[in-house]
Amino acid sequence: MTSDSNAPGTVLTIDGRIAVIQLADPSKKNSLSRPLLESLQKNLNSIHKNDSIRALIITGSDNVFSSGADINELRILDTTSALSFARFGQKLFQGIADSALITIAAITGFCMGGGLDLALACSYRFATPDSVFVHPGAKLGIITGFAGTQRLTSLIGVSNSLHLFLTARRIKADEAESIGLVDNVVSDPVAYARSHIQALLQHPDQ
Repeated sequence: MTSDSNAPGTVLTIDGRIAVIQLADPSKKNSLSRPLLESLQKNLNSIHKNDSIRALIITGSDNVFSSGADINELRILDTTSALSFARFGQKLFQGIADSALITIAAITGFCMGGGLDLALACSYRFATPDSVFVHPGAKLGIITGFAGTQRLTSLIGVSNSLHLFLTARRIKADEAESIGLVDNVVSDPVAYARSHIQALLQHPDQ
């Protein structure tokens, strides 16, 4: 097992054919600041250069997957920089969605806004029973810019998506599973993700 924690904001660990990226800025509740996203991009680039890696798990820290965008950063964006930031995030998340790797979001605790968009870009989402999901944009007067509006609708349908986007209501893991937002609710999402990956790699036709 190898680890690379040189990129601020995320920690990359490689164990055989599985790479794990941990969002690791707990002081900011793993908010998706520009530095954290650039760190994520750096580690993704490293992973895709390693032909032995077949799967990626993205997880959080300190009972937070991600609290979403860094609101302090958003406040100082002008039209040009906001567009640039949105396109950067869209390209980054699209790269995860298009990846040939098995991609899994292992979610503990809060998964909010852009953090939910990140989870949606993965092929699978496994969450602890105490996980909470929300798109809070309606209460803030903003909307997610990382293509979550499209991915959520494709996953859980228009009606459920509009309810989440327009009410900014928090939903717990059991409800998230019932509407198809989460694939499985488990006590240890990372361990479950590893087992799921091993099963898929042994039986790729399933």
